[in-house]
Amino acid sequence: MASTIPDPHPGSPGAQVTAPTADRPGRIEAHGIDHIPETERHGHPRELFSVWAAANVNYLSLVIGGALVLMGLSLGQALAVIVIGNLFWLLTGLLATSGPAAGAPSEVITRAMYGVLGNRVNNAVGGWLVSVCYFALNLAAAATAAFALVEKAGLTANTPVKAAVIVVIAALTLAISVYGHALIIKLYLPITLALAGAFTVVAFAVLRHADFSYAPEASLTGVDLWALLVAGTAMIASGPLSYTTSADFSRYLPRTASRKAVIGWTALGAFVPSVVVCALGALAATAVDMTDPQTALQEILPGWFVPVFLLALVLGTIAINALTAYSAGLALQAVGLRIRRSVSVLFDGAAAVALTLYGLLVSNFLDTVSNALQVIVVLTGPLMAIYATDVLLRRGRYDGLQLSDETSGSPFWYTGGINPAGALALVVGLTSAALCVNTLYTGPVATALGGVDLSLPVGMIVSAALYALLMRNDRTLLAARAVA
Repeated sequence: MASTIPDPHPGSPGAQVTAPTADRPGRIEAHGIDHIPETERHGHPRELFSVWAAANVNYLSLVIGGALVLMGLSLGQALAVIVIGNLFWLLTGLLATSGPAAGAPSEVITRAMYGVLGNRVNNAVGGWLVSVCYFALNLAAAATAAFALVEKAGLTANTPVKAAVIVVIAALTLAISVYGHALIIKLYLPITLALAGAFTVVAFAVLRHADFSYAPEASLTGVDLWALLVAGTAMIASGPLSYTTSADFSRYLPRTASRKAVIGWTALGAFVPSVVVCALGALAATAVDMTDPQTALQEILPGWFVPVFLLALVLGTIAINALTAYSAGLALQAVGLRIRRSVSVLFDGAAAVALTLYGLLVSNFLDTVSNALQVIVVLTGPLMAIYATDVLLRRGRYDGLQLSDETSGSPFWYTGGINPAGALALVVGLTSAALCVNTLYTGPVATALGGVDLSLPVGMIVSAALYALLMRNDRTLLAARAVA
């Protein structure tokens, strides 16, 4: 059986293409940014738990958890920051509800916020570029663990070997992304169980050595303490805020899927492992030097388990990067390139591998990318806030077929292809956040507050409030709210 779906590209609104009705693990996913017909919807929201859990049992969470203690927080303060920062996964869950409603990925749904043409810019910067940078950073982290594994196998991790390792890890990652949604759903439950087993051993080792009464030699107070608490929360929150693409993995669910279940399973699947792994990083920092977590943790882990631990770090990074590459491929299509999703994923992977090879083997380029991502958090906060506000304003109601129309007759063409409300809310929110930054530079508001960086809450609140104000009489929003 086959069904027809509208061609999403401009200039051919009436064109039809054929797509398989089955979304199967052994087949390369045929759908890209096009609408998923109701007849092809399937699954249950609980499947989202393992998708997000597998992606959040990873090395970077250990690093961030340890960094909180290294920055000068007490163990109790670090654990509180970890819990509060990870509550932002509720927003990721909220955004995921737009997937079943529209039968479309986030990269298309955001046309409701920015307009058909304005959304191409959003996807180019907030989608594709950010995703490729994150892919490169995560790939570099996985490669470092794999290099250590190669050394333990008795091989010398010279430049050719390192390059081969990076390419192999990327190939495994991209294979999952190319096959797409069904394979992700199928693989991520066993991956979650495998990672949970490995990190249970890590947890026992860490808990045996952790100093539960740990406090830094010089306790911070006043403005210095608040500056660090806010910075730490923003660092933790940067994870969930980077996933404005959660509808990508829920869009195959039936339109009738429970919104509460979609929010709950998405948020819980990410929140629980993120809190646990970050907390393990913080606890480990009370016993070993977490400036080099991979090496430090080997001091307290059983010798036989070290290779397993290194493999788990690689597997966890493959899981998170497969999601990143999958969304990056959709973003590239949404920018306007007329290529298949599988081809766009491979293009994204090639770009990320090139960045990683250059960064690890030639220069400190990845340091530059990392610094850039610290500033990009200023962008992802307002992007998440506007998207979440739109979901609430429309009561979670989206018309996927209308969103797929890229012609000037589309309801989401707005003015010249751009939604002034979304564009203005983003620019004003971003500008407000930039005034409050204290990372690569210190903004005037941060200076006045003694270094406290309020860019994240200010950017999100300003952009959300302004967007809600400007969209109050929008005809597409009123039409969505009027649907029974």
